[in-house]
Amino acid sequence: MEALKGIRILDMTHVQAGPTGSQLMAWLGADVIKLEPPTGDITRGQLRDVPNADSLYFTMLNCNKRSITVNMKNPAGKEVFIELLKQCDVVMENFGPGVIERLGFSWEKVHAINPRIVMASIKGFGSSGPYAEFKAYENVAQAMGGAMSTTGVLDGPPFVTGAQIGDSGTGLHLVIGILAALHHRNRTGQGQYVEVAMMDGIMNLCRVKFRDHQRLTRGPLSEYSVPTQGLKAVPRGGNDSGGGQLGNAIRCKPGGPDDYLYIVVQEAVWDALAKRVGGEKFATDPRFAKIGDRRKNQNEMWRLLNEFSSNYTKRELMAILNELNVPCGPIMSTDDLANDEHVRLREMYVEIDHPQRGKWYNVGMPIKLSASPAKIERSPLLGEHTDEILREVLGYGETEIATMKEAGAFSKEPPKVQPYHPLRA
Repeated sequence: MEALKGIRILDMTHVQAGPTGSQLMAWLGADVIKLEPPTGDITRGQLRDVPNADSLYFTMLNCNKRSITVNMKNPAGKEVFIELLKQCDVVMENFGPGVIERLGFSWEKVHAINPRIVMASIKGFGSSGPYAEFKAYENVAQAMGGAMSTTGVLDGPPFVTGAQIGDSGTGLHLVIGILAALHHRNRTGQGQYVEVAMMDGIMNLCRVKFRDHQRLTRGPLSEYSVPTQGLKAVPRGGNDSGGGQLGNAIRCKPGGPDDYLYIVVQEAVWDALAKRVGGEKFATDPRFAKIGDRRKNQNEMWRLLNEFSSNYTKRELMAILNELNVPCGPIMSTDDLANDEHVRLREMYVEIDHPQRGKWYNVGMPIKLSASPAKIERSPLLGEHTDEILREVLGYGETEIATMKEAGAFSKEPPKVQPYHPLRA
């Protein structure tokens, strides 16, 4: 049975951060109702590669959901929204600061409508504090949460990471909060408000950098390949491992942009690694004999390891080092991963069919449950399930649905019936 079967989520989120989280819960079996404005989630049309079809930006973040369009600025649309709140376990939103309140649905109002509901919000910087009113995007969050200042090389500019730790990372944090709140609700009968700020999530993912920040007060960080004596902030360390063991990416043939192998030089494997790379002379060299010596002379150690690695492709070198139990992995490009046997076996790159765009691929479900395997289905067309949701979830009859359509509840056109009188008390 699906793990979250019986949980209904009203998903008002858009773009990436929120949809990441709601898609994971849909894959876990929740009934996720994506509530969209009549114009749709803005990403349906962003970065389009197929004319007149939902973009990959949208389809890759909204699988297994049902779509309903609701005009939240229309009285009939607001009535539909209120009725949906009464029938859902969770409502999710990631609007800009103050937007949900201006629509008339603060947490206090939502809680009054349905005391059992969990309201989950993603904000750039939270709902309190000096930054609360600021807008945030992926790279803004990375900049302000500590990721960028510690990513890159010391004599170059800070870099953003390729992984979307601001958006998708915050979506994952939100799911944890939602599941905890649902567990609490099941024990107490009361819903609660869950908030995750993107900046806070980034700080959590940069936890080891704050470990090193405090260690700096007691002296230099010996595992870093750049000077740290006297620094007040953790520097950019390039590809240093950032842990107790030394690690770095070494270049392999033929020398292309992704022809690197990342290796971790554990103390337990040093003797075997050194002998394979440079024989007994390298293994007994006093500059590298102990981990403290290797830290002190690591730049020279990496130079010698790079000389050795230049004779092999990254896959050849991986095979050699795996025999020596050296932790290592090739730098995998998106093309490498899209065609990797291990990735396909793990169902982490799955083919899906879509009525507008045809076949495409999505990243698979990273959480594997033995009794509740995820079945990935395509994203919904805009408003595809509007009538279905009105009938099945709200119990509306065809006459009621037609009346609400006339009143403009689901479209961007002005209502045809004025004034609108609610059909239900």
